[in-house]
Amino acid sequence: MKRRTFIAGLVSAAAWSVVARAQQAAIQVIGYLGTQSADDDYKYVTIPFLQGLKETGYVAGQNVAIEYRWAENQYDRLPALAADLVRRRVAVIVANGTPAVLAAKAATTTIPIVFTTGGDPVALGLVASLNRPGANLTGSAVLTTELAPKRLQLLRQVIPNGTLGALTDPAFPPTQSSIADLQAAARTLGLQLTIVYARTDSDLEAAFATFSQQRTGAVVVSDSNFYTRRMEQLAALAARHALPAIFPYREYALAGGLISYGSSFRYLYHQIGIYTGRILKGDKPADLPVLQPTKFDFVINLKTAKALGLTIPETLLATADEVIQ
Repeated sequence: MKRRTFIAGLVSAAAWSVVARAQQAAIQVIGYLGTQSADDDYKYVTIPFLQGLKETGYVAGQNVAIEYRWAENQYDRLPALAADLVRRRVAVIVANGTPAVLAAKAATTTIPIVFTTGGDPVALGLVASLNRPGANLTGSAVLTTELAPKRLQLLRQVIPNGTLGALTDPAFPPTQSSIADLQAAARTLGLQLTIVYARTDSDLEAAFATFSQQRTGAVVVSDSNFYTRRMEQLAALAARHALPAIFPYREYALAGGLISYGSSFRYLYHQIGIYTGRILKGDKPADLPVLQPTKFDFVINLKTAKALGLTIPETLLATADEVIQ
């Protein structure tokens, strides 16, 4: 039996058991709507979320139940999954990722929704403002797309000559705004930027082949739910094609990526757990400001740099939050 299937089976069985006990004891039920899978979410999302929830006094399986719904990266499944959680009258919906929160928002105007998004929540129409969200939604804005120009600047310091490329997911809602920001930053720096789209595994292989054929000097990998579940694959593809690359999360650098710059997965979902607990205790989403990262992790993998034959400038090493030897 595949590990993912086994984990999903365990979670599903546990969920039904917990929900049955919840109904008997009239405890509250959280609906979790994810774009990825149980296996993908477990380490970086589920564990810190549950820890944050516990800090507010809620322990899954004891005094709160959680119904999980995963789209397995098939975004067209999200509306039905969100509607199912609404029918089950969960107390709050945790929507992980922009496609998930858009589906949850369309499914209910009354059930509180705690979201994470890599885009601008106001521009996406999720909230009225960051400080006063209004309606039934609040959560966290990762701001990863807004950081794309900064990643371009950092990469340029490593590769001062040659063209740069950007790998983007056309199905990820914030992609177009991210591309616009990247292109504007490239023009400011006087750079030629090649945009390549990739939405499937075969697309990824073809994208890196395209970068190599065009002799692209380095690549900015944009944020995407599809990409985050393929961190090791993307780091390996960059290494295979000898392409320096910068990624949006620390976990990419840990997986072998050259550089990462962005917010922390663990901190983000820990805070989402706390917000969910506060709402279960009676706080209103409209009164909880949208959380924004206050610190961004800048990580350099020197082992990867050595394999690529690169010398990282001392100025960059001095400003890095973490250097992987």
